[in-house]
Amino acid sequence: MTFGSVIERNVAQPLMRLVTMGGAPILQQLHLEERLLRRTSDNWCIVNDGTAPPTIVMGVSGKVSELVEIRPVLRDHVPVVRRFSGGGTVIVDQGTVFVTFICNKTAIAGLQPFPRDIMSWTGQLYGKVFRGFGEFHLRENDYAFDHRKFGGNAQSITKDRWVHHTSFLWDYDVKNMGYLKNPQRAPEYRQARDHSDFLCRMNEYMPSRSVFTEGITAALGDHFTVQHTELETALPEDHDDFMPSTKVLSPQDLQDIISSKEPPTLVRRCSSNIFGSLGAVAW
Repeated sequence: MTFGSVIERNVAQPLMRLVTMGGAPILQQLHLEERLLRRTSDNWCIVNDGTAPPTIVMGVSGKVSELVEIRPVLRDHVPVVRRFSGGGTVIVDQGTVFVTFICNKTAIAGLQPFPRDIMSWTGQLYGKVFRGFGEFHLRENDYAFDHRKFGGNAQSITKDRWVHHTSFLWDYDVKNMGYLKNPQRAPEYRQARDHSDFLCRMNEYMPSRSVFTEGITAALGDHFTVQHTELETALPEDHDDFMPSTKVLSPQDLQDIISSKEPPTLVRRCSSNIFGSLGAVAW
């Protein structure tokens, strides 16, 4: 759909700009999201259908030595990205569907800009999306069908805005899970299950990815006027000067972690930069 086409029109509702991408590298997506969070005042929904190559993505405060099997990652040249938001560690690929909401604190009436409140609101939103496709639950900080996880979340909350992004497992390659360690911290409902017993695939419950994305658009229409926006239009004019905090860890960074004790990661906490700790576990 061309720029400016409106899916739902209601003058009483705030505008939500919808950007859809197909197979964008996860690093590019995270850089875009951070720009939109910090350099714009609009509300955004970013949908990215798959990414390549397979990439490990860590939260801002995650410790590589505790969450990643470093030697296999180096051997197989798997990129490791440390994103700008909180949350846990995932490995993403072409079977992952990414959905991100970037909103002003005043965009949703009655919603307090705190991690659990935002998590609860998104759980209600996705409850509408998955209605009729399985027993959807918000379990602790995960999205699950029954007791099996298919969506992991992370957040960043600034003075006036917040971002909530989710990696959905439309499908996944079991062997890729071997690059991740079983986390020391895990949600209670996991009950020490390994990845294969703990996770499920969305394609076991929904007929197509397009049905999923159409459901998101419809559910957002209850709160926003949703407008398709081209990616080029989404970028702020000063984007060339923006320095994102999301980084790729170099092979030397990973070698240094193997050869010496990993230094503690400090998370700056202040009124203008609060990182959510949602889903602080590996898949």
